[in-house]
Amino acid sequence: MARLLLGVSAGIAAYKALELARLATTSGHAVRVVRTESAERFVGDASFEGITGAPVLHDQWAHDPAGGVFADQTPPDHDPISHLEIVANADVLLIAPATANVIAKLAAGLADDLLTTAALAARCPVVVAPAMNNHMYEHPATQANLELLRSRGVTVVDPGVGPLASRGEYGPGRLPEPAELLAVVESLAGGGGPLDGLNVLVSAGGTREPIDSVRFVGNRSSGRMGFAIAEEAARRGAAVTVVAANVSLPRRPGIEYVDVETADELGRACERAFDGCDVLVMAAAVADYRPAGGPADTKLKKESAPTLSLELERTDDVLAALGARRRPDQTLVGFAAEHGADAVAIGRSKLERKGLDLLVVNDISRADIGFEVDANEVTIVGRSGDEAIARASKAQIAAKVLDAVVAVRAEQPAGA
Repeated sequence: MARLLLGVSAGIAAYKALELARLATTSGHAVRVVRTESAERFVGDASFEGITGAPVLHDQWAHDPAGGVFADQTPPDHDPISHLEIVANADVLLIAPATANVIAKLAAGLADDLLTTAALAARCPVVVAPAMNNHMYEHPATQANLELLRSRGVTVVDPGVGPLASRGEYGPGRLPEPAELLAVVESLAGGGGPLDGLNVLVSAGGTREPIDSVRFVGNRSSGRMGFAIAEEAARRGAAVTVVAANVSLPRRPGIEYVDVETADELGRACERAFDGCDVLVMAAAVADYRPAGGPADTKLKKESAPTLSLELERTDDVLAALGARRRPDQTLVGFAAEHGADAVAIGRSKLERKGLDLLVVNDISRADIGFEVDANEVTIVGRSGDEAIARASKAQIAAKVLDAVVAVRAEQPAGA
């Protein structure tokens, strides 16, 4: 897990830093907070200290009772220099919210308080999350300062667009949500995760096979399950690529996304990335059929024909094709949406036929799980047995699937 040094400056969005600290600590990360003097006008130290279990630092001349270490470290036997010790022990320094004033100081290399002094001494990745009024954010000076920080290797997490603190104001300047900020921290911290150093390829969403310039044959897959697996894999240290078929969900920084529409496009994208991956998780719902002869090159008019007949042809089985060319050291996971009591038996047949290590089966006959909802109930079918997972969030299911992947890879012979 990572050691996060959270810098908080004086913006109304400082309340989100509390939730970020909570998310980080509940995810197992150690968190210390450094704030500017004015930040206390928005959030008190006691709130941060209650969440992190560590004293908040703000005075560069004051003694740090924790000796500049995080919760998982042993304090030194001397009294270190706070701004040097605390940032030297951090895996990532995240400043959120970062006001226009703090951004300007960082760009100029000023160090007139504990936060900016620590930032200047940082050798770990530095992340800046701007949050301010849209006019301040869009000012050429702020934009030039952010560009300068980017050129120096600082990761800038662009603000969101929406209602701002001032009544009636709307535009860019909202601090990103805490979960998004934590995802950036985890992607930069790296190291130590069970998938550290592995390349994971995930497909997500549902393909669409065009009938004409407007209509298509498709399915109800939203991509939530695939995206949850991708995010969990990234959290565990993997380099992740997602082939996303018609997915409109938010994208996590640090994950590479390849957008596709049809089964053919998805297949070609997966083929290009397959040789470089260690783990493939095929969670996309790939259409089994497409209109024969291809789509019409215009919109079919209902006035010209009271009925419409479509002849469908089979699409290629992407997962089976990849399974046929797999290396012994690759791990392949498929998903199967089946209907009814024979779902697991059908899944086991698919596991063998397609040369997979694991197959995740879910019964789509139930309305409360599967497509277009945040929960699922699955059975993970493996060569050594099955594991039934009771109804849970798709994030929890993703964790179980990747636990199974880790277990399969641990059983592979050395050098396989």
